Amino acid sequence: MSNKQNHAQWSSKVGFIMAAVGSAVGLGNIWKFPYMVGESGGSAFVLAYLLCIALIGFPILVAEWMIGRRGQKNPMDSFSDVAASEGKSRNWAIVGVVGILGAFLILSFYSVIGGWALNYMVKLGSGTFTGLNGEAVEGVFNGMLASPSTLTIWHTIFMGVTAIIVALGVTSGIEKASKIMIPMLALLLFVIVGYNIMNGGFAEAVTYLFSPDLSKLTGPDSSTIILSALGHAFFTLSLGMGIMVTYGSYLGKNISLLSMARTVVILDTVIALVAGLAIFPIIFSHGMDPAAGPGLIFVSLPIAFGSMTAGALLGTLFFLLVTFAALTSSISLIEPSIEFLEERTSMSRTTSVIVATIAIWLLGVAALLSFNLWSDVLIFGNNIFDLLDKLTSKFMLPLAGLAAIVFAGWVMSQDSVRQELGLSGGAWTLWQIVAKFIAPIGVIIVFINTLIS
Repeated sequence: MSNKQNHAQWSSKVGFIMAAVGSAVGLGNIWKFPYMVGESGGSAFVLAYLLCIALIGFPILVAEWMIGRRGQKNPMDSFSDVAASEGKSRNWAIVGVVGILGAFLILSFYSVIGGWALNYMVKLGSGTFTGLNGEAVEGVFNGMLASPSTLTIWHTIFMGVTAIIVALGVTSGIEKASKIMIPMLALLLFVIVGYNIMNGGFAEAVTYLFSPDLSKLTGPDSSTIILSALGHAFFTLSLGMGIMVTYGSYLGKNISLLSMARTVVILDTVIALVAGLAIFPIIFSHGMDPAAGPGLIFVSLPIAFGSMTAGALLGTLFFLLVTFAALTSSISLIEPSIEFLEERTSMSRTTSVIVATIAIWLLGVAALLSFNLWSDVLIFGNNIFDLLDKLTSKFMLPLAGLAAIVFAGWVMSQDSVRQELGLSGGAWTLWQIVAKFIAPIGVIIVFINTLIS
């Protein structure tokens, strides 16, 4: 093991908030959240999502930061050292290992989708979709997936940009990039929302998102809607990936974890909702199906952009927004691996970045080949891309997140937790109810439902 002692720290609260929000605000907000809203009951899903993120996402986020701050090391060693300091087994380190590995695996295929966004930004800017009908736009998307060279080029560019940012360090790289990209992302969102206000479909989108049909939460599809919301609330905050434990390890003792978590959760949620207001008015004003699924932004939206006035410009801005969102998450996904290599080996940060990037890039190439040359390569009935997605999202992340909240609620000394959070009286009682019972049970329900389905 390396004997390096200097552990990076965030330079300011704002820098930390921007980095944490950047990690949370990714393709899950801009790509996945809108199509899940469309598939899962519109505003009924939004209401369920807001409740779940408050009762499950929030406490797990605080727990992961707390473990990282107490450990002041990579996720594996933070869990190990904190457990040992509480007189418990160091085998809790396995939770950190699962988190680091989960983030590593996710970035391998996440980078492929980030490459799609970069490719589409160029395509929209060059007018590729202008005047194309739905069949032709779908043909462009399928043509991209069928080309190993195209996918590899854009995957490589995306990973290269990610590597350059993180190689600059925690404050000069991740923090500075987040301070630039998150405000830019918000600005681009509001530009598109402003366009929508002036060009129709906006009132319909507001109603769709914010006027809950409560009957859907009591009807035959209620369990599906609630479980979908519960799962997305958990995953949107980058929980169970070692990311927030890593980010917590760069925190000083003077930071209030609860107030920072409240800020991050609010900003993440607001951006997800504003993304809905950026996407659904375009969908409704062009008579498209909001329940188009994963193809919502890569097939449905380009059809609309190709037929509207200034559509090429608006589409370019939209996919620049998607790219920013993907990058702010990718730099957080690679950071647990880099911190681990820095602390557990003699490698410098630059060397750690190179090693991690190459390994992730190689696995990403295998994932993108599953759309073409290796489409017939199946493992447990899944191609490589789908296997990586299901293994992480359905198994590794929920188990690591569950372990983190159980660790904070049942393994750590509650005097230590109370000291870390600065709680007393009713607030402390509420925290214990949520951390010991509500959040763990919620994650268990999601996990069991996943196994059954």
